[in-house]
Amino acid sequence: MDLKDRISLHFDDAATSLQHSTQQLQEPLAQATHILVDTINQGNKVLACGNGGSAADAQHFIAELVGRFERDRIPLAGVALNTDTSILTAVGNDYSFDVVFERQVQALGMPGDLLVAITTSGNSANVLKAIHAAHDRGMRVIALSGKKGGALNDILLPDDVHLCVPHDRTMRIQEIHILLLHILCDGLDAFLLGDF
Repeated sequence: MDLKDRISLHFDDAATSLQHSTQQLQEPLAQATHILVDTINQGNKVLACGNGGSAADAQHFIAELVGRFERDRIPLAGVALNTDTSILTAVGNDYSFDVVFERQVQALGMPGDLLVAITTSGNSANVLKAIHAAHDRGMRVIALSGKKGGALNDILLPDDVHLCVPHDRTMRIQEIHILLLHILCDGLDAFLLGDF
C-alpha cells in the first residue's frame, strides 16, 4: 500500500462513519438540540468539558455560543470547564485530576443548566464525575462518546441524551463529534433566529 492508498482509506472510513452516524444519531441529535434550545430560552447556561481533543471540542463549542456560529445573534451563556489552568492545577494538585470538572459543576452549575460532557471512550473518570455532579445539581446532560459508550451507558438518566458515535477509532469519533457540535449550534441558531 502506498501513501495515496492509505489516504484514500481514511476518506473511505470517514465517509462510512458519517453514513452510520446519520442513520443512528439523527433522532437523538434532534432531542439534544431541543434540550439546548430549552436551556438557553429559560435563561440558563451551558457547561462543557472533556480531555485532550475532547477538551478542544468543548472549548470550541462554548466559543460558538459566547461568540457566534455563522450568523450574528446575542451572546449565549457558556463555560468550558477545561480552560482555566489555575482551577485545573489547583484542584488536580489539592484533590485529584478525577474531580477537576466535578468541583466546577458543583460551584457553577444551577438547576436548569446543561452539561455537555465529551469522552470518546465513555470512560473518562473526571467526565463521569462531572455528570454525577450535574445530576445532583438538577442539570440535564448531553453526552458525546464512541466505542459503544462505555460507562456512560450506566449513569445517564432518561432525560439526558447520549450521542454515541458508532466507531472504535478515536480519530473518527472526534471527527464526528465536531460535526455533531456544529449541528447543535446550527439548530440552536435556527430556533433563536426564527427559521422554524
